[in-house]
This record gives sequence, C-alpha cells and structure tokens, in this order.
Amino acid sequence: MKALLSSGSNLLVAEGHLEIVVMARRKCPSFYSGIFLIGFAFVVLGFWWLAPFQDSKLSRTLASELQSDEKVVLMSSSPHAEPRDTNCTYHNFTCLEVYHCGYDDSTTISVYIYPIQQYYDENGNDITPPMSREFEEMLQVIAESPYHSHDPETACLFIPSIDLLNENLLNQTQVSQILASLKWWNEGKNHLLINMLPGRAPDYKTFLGVNSGKAMVAGGGFSSWTYRRTFDVTIPLYNPLLEDVELSFVSYTENRKWFLLSTQFGLNSEYKSKLKALSDSDSDVVLLDRCEGHGFNYSERCDYLGKEYSYPAVLQNSTFCLVLRGNRLGQPSFLDALKAKCIPVVVADGFLLPFHEVLDWTRAAVTINEEQLPEVLDVLKNFSRDRIISMRRQLQYFWQRYFSSLSDITLTMLQILNDRVFPFDAHTYDQWNELPNKKAIKNPLFLPLRAPKSLGFTAVILTYDRVDSLFQVVRQVGKVPSLAKVIVVWNNQEIQPPAMSKWPNIGKPIKVIQTKFNRLSNRFFPYDEIETECILALDDDIIMLTADEMEFGYEVWRENPDRLVGYPSRLHLWQNETQSYSYESEWMNSISMVLTGAAFHHKYFSFMYTYGMPGNLRQWVDDHINCEDIAMNFLVTNITGKAPIKVVPRKKFKCPECVKEMLSADTSHMVERSECINCFEKLYGSMPLKAIEFRADPVLYKDKFPGVLMKFSNLGTL
Repeated sequence: MKALLSSGSNLLVAEGHLEIVVMARRKCPSFYSGIFLIGFAFVVLGFWWLAPFQDSKLSRTLASELQSDEKVVLMSSSPHAEPRDTNCTYHNFTCLEVYHCGYDDSTTISVYIYPIQQYYDENGNDITPPMSREFEEMLQVIAESPYHSHDPETACLFIPSIDLLNENLLNQTQVSQILASLKWWNEGKNHLLINMLPGRAPDYKTFLGVNSGKAMVAGGGFSSWTYRRTFDVTIPLYNPLLEDVELSFVSYTENRKWFLLSTQFGLNSEYKSKLKALSDSDSDVVLLDRCEGHGFNYSERCDYLGKEYSYPAVLQNSTFCLVLRGNRLGQPSFLDALKAKCIPVVVADGFLLPFHEVLDWTRAAVTINEEQLPEVLDVLKNFSRDRIISMRRQLQYFWQRYFSSLSDITLTMLQILNDRVFPFDAHTYDQWNELPNKKAIKNPLFLPLRAPKSLGFTAVILTYDRVDSLFQVVRQVGKVPSLAKVIVVWNNQEIQPPAMSKWPNIGKPIKVIQTKFNRLSNRFFPYDEIETECILALDDDIIMLTADEMEFGYEVWRENPDRLVGYPSRLHLWQNETQSYSYESEWMNSISMVLTGAAFHHKYFSFMYTYGMPGNLRQWVDDHINCEDIAMNFLVTNITGKAPIKVVPRKKFKCPECVKEMLSADTSHMVERSECINCFEKLYGSMPLKAIEFRADPVLYKDKFPGVLMKFSNLGTL
C-alpha cells in the first residue's frame, strides 16, 4: 500500500475516500449510514494523519534568522486570540494598517516572518503544531523573495511561523494562545495566516476555524459566504502526492479519447447515481474510482470492470474533468486537472476558485450548479472546438505560471497582496491572464494610467538662425498653462545664439543647447534637461498655434501617452502604377502621420529614436537632412501598433513671412519624402503606418456658447 503523504508532509490530501458528502441544503438518503463509514475512514487514515507527530523535527533548511532555540511557556490562563472578525475588508483600516507599508518609496510590500519557536504548556508538554515540509518550503520561498523584510518595525505584513495548513492537526485552543502571544500580534492586524485544509469533522467549515482576530487568511476552501472580499486570498489545495509526477507531453490541440471524466474517490451516492446515468447515456462519459483490493493508492484508478489506469496520466485522455465537492469545497483534483490540461468542470456551489481575484477562470474552467449536474453534457457540448483549444492553452499557461510549484503559489499570493497595497503599480488584467507573445506589439508605457498633469510638458524647439520667428514661437508657447520648460536646440555652429537678456520673458525656464553638428535628429535627443515625460516638438516657424490649441493637445496626449499627438497631418498611399508608396500632403479625411514640427510625444520615444532605430535609419535622415518626422512616426507606430492622433481642426501651418526659406518649398522635397517612406518600409521589413479617420476636438468647440463657458475657445479653423 502506498502512503498518502509525501515524506515529511502533514498536508492531508483528502478526496473524500470513504467520506460522505454532507449536502448544504438537504441530507442525502445515505447520510446516517455514512456516519459509520466516516468513523471507519478516520481510523484507517489516522495512521497517516498522525505520522507527522512521530517525526515533528524536520531537517531545517531555513535561514538561521528564522530559527530560534527560544522556548515559550503558555499557561492555561494565557490570553486567547479574538474570534475571526467577519467585517474585515482591505478598506476597513481597523483590520489592516496600510500606513505600515509606506516607510520608503518602494512599491513592494515588506513581509516579516516570525522566528520558529517551541511552545509548551504549563505542564511542560510541547504544544507546537508540527511543521510540514510544504509550510517550511513556503517560508523559505518568502524568505528568499524580494518581499522579505528583516525589520519587524517597518514591516507591512507579518507571517507567523506556525503551520496552519491542515486544520485537522491543530488544537484550536492552543493555537489561539500561541497567536495571541506573538510580539506584534496586535489583534491580528497586518498578519497573514496560510491554510489549505480548513475545517474538521463533522461540519467541515469553509474557513480556518482557529480564532484569528483581524488577521488575513490565505485559504484553500473558501466559499462566497465566508470569503472576506478584498481581504482574504483564495489559494489552491496543493497536492504533494503529484509534485514529482512527470506527465508525458500532450499538445492542447490534440483530440482526446473521452469527453467527460470523473476520477474522484468516495463520492456521495447521490452524485454517483447521477454520474452513472450520464455514463449510461453517453459512452464518452467515463467514471473511474478506487481500485478494489488495492487500498488507498492515489496513483491508480479503475473503471467498473476493474480495468486499471495510471493517475493522473488518465486525465490526459479526456477533454473535461469533473471536480465535485467532497466534505470540503476545495479538492486536489482541481490542480490535478490543471496539470493534465484537462478542462476542470467544477460542481461545488459557492466555491471560489484559487486566485479568482485576478485570474479569469471563464477562460480556463467551467463552473455549474450542483443541481445542474444531470444537464452537464448539454452545457459542455455547446463549447466549440476552437474554444476548447483556447481553454486548454490557457490552462497550460495558468499551470506553468501560477500553480506548478509551492514557490509559484506562494509568490502569486504575495503579488496579489502587493497589488492591493500599491494599486497604481498593480498588474493589469492582461498581465495576469494574457499569454505572453514575443511577436505581439507591446506597449512600453505604463498604461492605462493617465500621465500626471502636474509635471506639464517641455517644449523642444529646433532652430537654425530665424531668431524673429523663434522668439514669436517662444512667446506663444509661454502662454500655455501646462508648459514646464523651453529648450531651444540651436543647430547653427557658425552663429552664436542671442544673449539670454534678449530672450522673451515668459516666466518659465529657457535653456539653449548649442549642438556640435547640424543634424535634424538633434531635436529628438533625450537631453538631461528634459525633466518631464511629455515633449512638445516645435519648429521655429510654427507661429500660428494658439495657447488653447497647445493646451488642448497636451490634454489629449495625457490620455494617450503612447501616441504621437500633433497638428499638421499627412498620409501615405499605395500607388498601383508604381508599386510603391507616395507621400501626400493634401487635406484628406484620413491621416497616418503627424509632423513633428508641432507634436507631443513621450520622452521614451526620444530614447528609442536615438538608440533603438533599426539599421542606419537615423544616419540616413541626417545625411539627407529630411524625413526625421516620418522616421518618428514609423518608430512610434511600429512599437505600439497605434496610429497618431491629430488634434483641432486647423489644417494650414505655413509661415507667410518665411515661405521662401522653408525647406519644404523645394519641389524635390515631396519626391524625396515619398522615397523616405519606401526606404523606411524596407528597413522595417513591413509597413507599420496605419491610416485612420479620426481627429480630437474639444466637445463644445462648434457650439455657440459664450467664451467664458468654453475651456478652449481660441482654436484655429484653417
């Protein structure tokens, strides 16, 4: 007979075996006869349950700071922990003192682990709960993680080094006294208790029955009635029996031998009769149970004919695997199904799936009400093959990332708590649930957060020697409320810029940077003087933009910090005659570029333009003294997959006084711009530019309201 527990483990993995399910709303016909079987099961399984007590001193691999020779004596009169506070939530600051998590600027919670101690009663009896190998491993993972703190005075969370994984092995009175004796217990505030097997016979509660006060509980069997939302954490029931079992590779796209499979031990007779009816009506429904005469061998299952199957490998033969409630809501068969990439069908009213707070289980599992068990086939046969393959793929991802080891489970638990404490730096839904795709476009910014308005933007103006129009641009941008600083990139190495005493007084800092070489790419260099995330790139002849237009453009950028947001727009078009792209500057409804002579962008893209452009593209721009704005559009759209945004209706951006001096006045300019697009398309290996028909305008800009009621009233129409 194979043992049910791994060496050194006291984490009971009970699938029911000979236990009888106590139904929540009614007693089963076999309820009373089942009492005898339950008692028998306790006698038979008692050997394994008590095994850890026979060898409670495990070989410690924990860090020395977590080990202690201190002995604590608790008298019968020692105080007890208060009963579990059912009103605790994250936002109830009487249960969690969040300010303990903000002693520095880090966005990582600090977790303190109490040193391991031995506890004795007044008669000298050791009352320390035995420590399982699983709990010891979890402590080791936390101690080696970035969350661990050596200083209890500045810790955010406290974890008692008391093994509460299996409530069957706990003396509730003694554990309550041990918790109350902890130095920083403080009614349990900011404490985290870890439990996988809650409750005990005969009621099998769905939460840790030990008095825990205001402590959080990471539990493996919560129901929707006992789970304290935003406070507790739902964790899986880890199965130590299968941690060393290696399954053969089976692709998630392969067809399976069976459609629905049940492999749990000791199911209630009412469940068995319903499953038997399903099996009789459909040959693709297979029922397996304990092999008669083989004892409690977890690695084997048999059908009604006595044919043996290796477990959990047999789960790989089925598309769906049933996970029915036993005496406890949480069942190890759920994780067994994940390991085998068999889509779990959970039949347990009120059961909260592990890490349900962040994982979207509708993508990987099926849940049905217990009373719907006879109709389970009707539900499952509505799933298309594409959806089944997608769910298997998601299962594989969930298993490998969050459930394949105690280390993964522990770190995921802490990450969820970290996200609660620091929501502005929390993982997004996509980060938790989306499969990583190296070929997919990834946004480099921290969206969907809006960029902070308080920092404002830096205006970077590229100039050569047009001082009069430059000063006009500086005066105009100086009127914008969100302007933080003006940086003038002086690209003329032969003429010195004007003395600072001659520059317009705009009430904001002006910094002039004289470059060593006359290059268009100088406008996109990530100068240290740029202290804001947002940059407004301007040419020295864009004198027509009003303060309202620039302020509104900044507001649009704040909501779209991963895009180019600008004013002059252009379009690329495919020409069938020449089999190439052309650059179009005519006024059209579609746009695919905004010119960086007047455009907002994130400073990140300045770094990418300077250090991350493909091939010799930046050198090509500098040699031809053209197309730096097209290159920036290619760069941003290629990284983010998003088209630029044009703001306000203005279409004309010409400087009447300097038309003859403008580079774009050259007739060859447009031809070369088309050549740029085709050259860049070859360098990128594809055409990243996207044409859209979209423009951002203030809501009331066309309405006839008094100017005082309109936030942006001074907008150009041409």
